[in-house]
Amino acid sequence: MRAIQIDRFGTPDVLDIVEVPEPEPGPGEVLIRTVATSINPVDDKTREGAIGEGTPPLPMTLGWDVAGIVVNGTTTGLRAGERVIAMSHQLSAGRGTWADLVALPAQAVAVAPRSVSLAEAATLPLPGLTALQTLDWLALKAGERLLIAGAAGAVGGLALQIARARGAKVDALVSGDAQVAFARDHGADLVTTGRNALRDHHYDAVFDTFGAFVTEAVADGGRYASIATQAGPVPDLSSRGVRTTVNQVREDGPGLNKLTKLVDDGSLQLRVHSTFSLQEIQAAHTRFLQGSLTGKITVVF
Repeated sequence: MRAIQIDRFGTPDVLDIVEVPEPEPGPGEVLIRTVATSINPVDDKTREGAIGEGTPPLPMTLGWDVAGIVVNGTTTGLRAGERVIAMSHQLSAGRGTWADLVALPAQAVAVAPRSVSLAEAATLPLPGLTALQTLDWLALKAGERLLIAGAAGAVGGLALQIARARGAKVDALVSGDAQVAFARDHGADLVTTGRNALRDHHYDAVFDTFGAFVTEAVADGGRYASIATQAGPVPDLSSRGVRTTVNQVREDGPGLNKLTKLVDDGSLQLRVHSTFSLQEIQAAHTRFLQGSLTGKITVVF
């Protein structure tokens, strides 16, 4: 079968389509035929060698997201032919999803949304779970005020929609004027490109997607969550009674089921910027590096 692998770190030209053995699903695993996947920042960092310690050994198959069809559900309850999505924690598990067939633990797999194509569904797993799990840690109640820094990005855009579906009041800090309309159209009250517009000690919770560290915005006794692991820990705010975390995503089939329901009931809209074929994987990464994306880049098999 085909897989996208690297045997060295570098620019997108290190990405190769190679032939590898088909995986054999073990107990409690699901064999999935990949229909589509998507590119995440962690894929880019892994390719260029920026992860450092904890990087799986070379050669490695890249990829975290997968949308596809069950080939063999063994004893998991998933039937052959079902449309599914999943996220594999590629760095810790060494199981990349950029391959024709992927064997994953059943607890990491969920039935795909019915209302969108598998190419669209492939944009959901990693950013969706990152948004959902971080919002769960923030434990927002209906009516509480949330600030999302980076509210038009892949994770922030989903977090905005999930938080609004939960009844939170959301303000948005975005990187430029081009992102203002998205945040406003998806329910943000205040949308700004400058942190000076944010009120000090105003928010019950802050969701920081890129290391903005707008710590003065969170209210005393509030919660501050960052997903920008490369930016380091959130400054200590314990003197103000503020709980902080740097959240890292985990495999989570039940979480994907929650996201699927939000997509199918219209609360969560997915964004595809452009779609490439498997043979265009180098071009897909090159486009990812250019930035200014209005959605995710998907790759179809």
